[in-house]
Amino acid sequence: MKISLTIKLFLAVLTVCAAVMVIQAMAMRYSFEHGFLGYLNDQGRQSMNESRPLLKTAYRKHQNWDFLHNNLKAWIETLRPPLTSKQVLAGPSAADQSGAIVRMGLLDDKLSWIAGNPSVNKDSIREPIQVDGKTVGWLAMVPFENVLAPGESRFLESQLHVMMLIATISVIIVALFTFLIARTVLERIRNLATATHALAQGNYAPRIAPGAQDELGALADDFNRMAQTMENNERTRRAFMADISHELRTPLAVVQAEIEAIQDKIRSPSAESLSVMHHEVLQLNKLIGDLHALTLADTGTQQYRMVSLDLASLVRHSAASMHRRFQNANLSLQIDVPATPLCFHGDESRLLQLFSNLLENSLRYTDTGGKIMITGAQQADTITIVISDSAPGVDPDKLEHLFERFYRIEGSRSRASGGSGLGLAICRNIVAAHKGKIWARASALGGIEIHIQFPTI
Repeated sequence: MKISLTIKLFLAVLTVCAAVMVIQAMAMRYSFEHGFLGYLNDQGRQSMNESRPLLKTAYRKHQNWDFLHNNLKAWIETLRPPLTSKQVLAGPSAADQSGAIVRMGLLDDKLSWIAGNPSVNKDSIREPIQVDGKTVGWLAMVPFENVLAPGESRFLESQLHVMMLIATISVIIVALFTFLIARTVLERIRNLATATHALAQGNYAPRIAPGAQDELGALADDFNRMAQTMENNERTRRAFMADISHELRTPLAVVQAEIEAIQDKIRSPSAESLSVMHHEVLQLNKLIGDLHALTLADTGTQQYRMVSLDLASLVRHSAASMHRRFQNANLSLQIDVPATPLCFHGDESRLLQLFSNLLENSLRYTDTGGKIMITGAQQADTITIVISDSAPGVDPDKLEHLFERFYRIEGSRSRASGGSGLGLAICRNIVAAHKGKIWARASALGGIEIHIQFPTI
């Protein structure tokens, strides 16, 4: 039979509480029987120690115990000689008040009864009476628990019953509160389990009310954040697949159209048609290469060969390789990096790809007649490279999305507006692999400026 977690938790807590109550009741009973009654018996032993010298003196005087046989008066007078005025003022001792005198009796050296309480025997509490090194008798006392009157016994039993009743009522109260607490806690856990089940089936909408600010509340907050992240990831994945299909389909459609036109003799093969197909194939190859680079970065298998190099030299080399293209686009490219080396430990090919992608981005989006400026500087433990361009600018709320995959400022997917939207995402991965930071903000030239910061150590 399957037992629910609610019942398990309830039974576990209830069992522990019931065990505590039972142990407490047993401890109280043991304390009463062996504590309080033991205390009374100890008082009786104190009285016995006070009486033994009197019996020794009487034995020395009479040389035997015959004077005490069946002589209650002599027994009392022996144990309680006339009190002094000081003793009268002090009042009766605790031993006297506990009735120890009445419970005491005398046994001879063979443990036969002589005088006092006739119930004393060899099993009673005994203390030896020694005269000249010889045991001449035993002063014995009946234990307090053996002489309790029926009423007193009933009183003790009633106290024990009250203890058990209190323990029973306590267990019932604990059971009630345990059930309420278990039901409340398990209800929250059940809600979490239901939402987790829905999440596992691909439903990212459910959210859990945190409730109390405790561990379960923190778990609910973590679940909500996880569900939100998974929902965002799923939305991004779908958009990613849509963008991929579009980016792959566009060049393939152009190539297919050119080939079909040639096959149908609508257009004859020419250098122009081959150039168009070659351009689209190059675009397709670049897109596939970018996707492959991102995949390697996501899986952590992207290889980086770190060597000592000069970042200033790499920046100048990247700018020089694109200088003619900037001239053809009627764009001004200025470089302001230190003449001294900006020493850095990194992968040369990846860093060249980084700067080429950023300059390509500025080339595509800067208006004709605009300006691009590259600056570099080294502080105590960082190297900063800034690439600024002129108009058009970007809305401040869109700057933080520039490094997302397939993100474009405009909703249009026209290839005339730029590339595939993967270049800046690749730049972010390259910078992260070098333990650096990259971000965008508005440029004083009217466009945007990309800040790249690398640690020198």
